[in-house]
Amino acid sequence: MADNTHHAAPTGAHAPQAVTATDTLSTVATARQAAAALEQDAIDVSLAAAKQEAAATAKKAAAAQQKAAVAAKAKADRAAAEKAAKERAAQAASRSATRTPLRVTTLSSSSSTAVAPASSSKVDQLIAFLKSQIGKPYVYGATGPGSYDCSGLTQAAFGTVGVTLPRTSQEQSTAGTSVSISALQPGDLIFWGGQGSAYHVGVYIGNGQYLDAANPSTPVGIHQMADYMPDWAVRVL
Repeated sequence: MADNTHHAAPTGAHAPQAVTATDTLSTVATARQAAAALEQDAIDVSLAAAKQEAAATAKKAAAAQQKAAVAAKAKADRAAAEKAAKERAAQAASRSATRTPLRVTTLSSSSSTAVAPASSSKVDQLIAFLKSQIGKPYVYGATGPGSYDCSGLTQAAFGTVGVTLPRTSQEQSTAGTSVSISALQPGDLIFWGGQGSAYHVGVYIGNGQYLDAANPSTPVGIHQMADYMPDWAVRVL
């Protein structure tokens, strides 16, 4: 006998879940999103690496540029120094060619520091002339009467008392008799720099003071020796 009993479809936990089109589309979308996220991560990593490489390249280029600038400046400084040295040598040679005969005793290594003082009349005359030039401008190469450089002033001053000095401070530094700074007397020539290579000269006038033609920004005037101590001195009177 046939069983005509109808069985009801399972329900609840025992019922199989139906897969819908919506579920399938959602899964595909999620997979695509994951793939896109991975691709974006790869792009971000690549961009970061490119930025780091670009930064490193720029840093190297900046360092190379700075190094080149430093080298160029050093080269320019050397060239300027060489040019200045050549100009000074040419000026010294020009002065030497026009120097006047020396009428004073030449220094020697055995020169004594015990030198008899000059007559007061000559010293007074020398210092009076020097003071009469106060305020006149310094002009390189000038020998008066309107302007002077340092050795032009001393040459002119000593000429008023019958002593002919050579033209430059370098040459004047080899004239006369060496005296120590502690034994200075009015009328002594004082120098900055070495014997034969002095770069400045003035005249000691007493009371710890000297008179000179200093530089283009300072006219002929009197200064305290303590403010700018000379290296050594000579006596020609």
